[in-house]
Amino acid sequence: MARILVIGGGIAGTAAALGLHKAGHDVTVVEAHPDAAEDLGAFLTLASNGMRALAQLDATDAVAAVGFPLTSLRLLDSRGAEAAHAPLAGADDPALRYRCLRRGELNTALQGEVVRRGVPLRHGTRLVSVTDGPDGVTAHFADGGALGADLLIGADGLNSAVRRLVVAPDARPHYAGQRVFYGYTDGAAAAERTGAITMVRGSAAAFGYAVSPAGRTYWFARAGGDPLPAGQAPDRPAVDPRAELLPLLAGDDTPAAGIVAACAGPVMAVNATEMPLGTPWHTGRVLLVGDAAHAASPATGQGASMALEDAVVLAKALRDAPGSGAAFARYEHHRRPRVEHNITVSGGISRGTRAPSRGPSAGHEPDEALIQQLTWEHPLPAAGTER
Repeated sequence: MARILVIGGGIAGTAAALGLHKAGHDVTVVEAHPDAAEDLGAFLTLASNGMRALAQLDATDAVAAVGFPLTSLRLLDSRGAEAAHAPLAGADDPALRYRCLRRGELNTALQGEVVRRGVPLRHGTRLVSVTDGPDGVTAHFADGGALGADLLIGADGLNSAVRRLVVAPDARPHYAGQRVFYGYTDGAAAAERTGAITMVRGSAAAFGYAVSPAGRTYWFARAGGDPLPAGQAPDRPAVDPRAELLPLLAGDDTPAAGIVAACAGPVMAVNATEMPLGTPWHTGRVLLVGDAAHAASPATGQGASMALEDAVVLAKALRDAPGSGAAFARYEHHRRPRVEHNITVSGGISRGTRAPSRGPSAGHEPDEALIQQLTWEHPLPAAGTER
């Protein structure tokens, strides 16, 4: 049993803690934010692969209690005509169905599950330095405290302090070519039945929406252009994002402009960003997971699901490999090709150099190699020994 310190109590960090605890390790999670941050962030969709990973972490019920399921994908062209309507992967299995929920809701559910299992979770503790030595690793915090461990997992997101301080000081996320807008609309004209996510291939912007059982439309848009100014709060922009977004949608005969115009609440605007391919993930006793290692543009909608996959594979690697160095190498061997493919595909869509597919996993068969990687009882092979 190893003592493992997880820096970051978001999706990647809490999921990693659940996996490492299940593998028998002594885990502590430290989060800089002072509370569960349930009101932070926009919404997201967990894909069937993410839900499969959640099941291996025994956390399906905690997450299924929030948000709502999605079972099909509709595709509209710029004239509003339906070009396709197909079931999403996992639609026939309640445990694997896509789920639409606020990012903060997922955060809160996973943090609650961590606490329920007896894993210490410390809020309001900001990392300032890390000492990595032959006998252990020590994290030093802004309040003057320190925690020692055998291993440290950096799950502290896009602007990771662990990455900057220890693993890859020169690696920085960069703009992926689009700004992304999020909002919620009550009583919009598009009152389709719940359970479908609709993607609109607009002439000037991509748009997507899903209607909750309560009749609230969760929507997003992606549009090219210069990045938003650094330091701008996404929920408190200098200019109302509707003023930029509505003209991009109004030229099409789709529900998009009406949904945005009817949005009474704030509209969030963020830059689509991604980590450079080949960014180092580990050094010594320190390893990065989730967005800290491999953030991608949100165009494929796989960020949270990839973080959940990370958690399962890391826990299995530390369970099955003969030491932490071998475990980190095994983890990277299995994860890097998959997540960097996602960065490439998603970034290509954002920059307009790659046409989007029909949609997220619409009609795709499960990847048998991935299923084996995520199945808890299946050993995680060392590099070069897969069959």
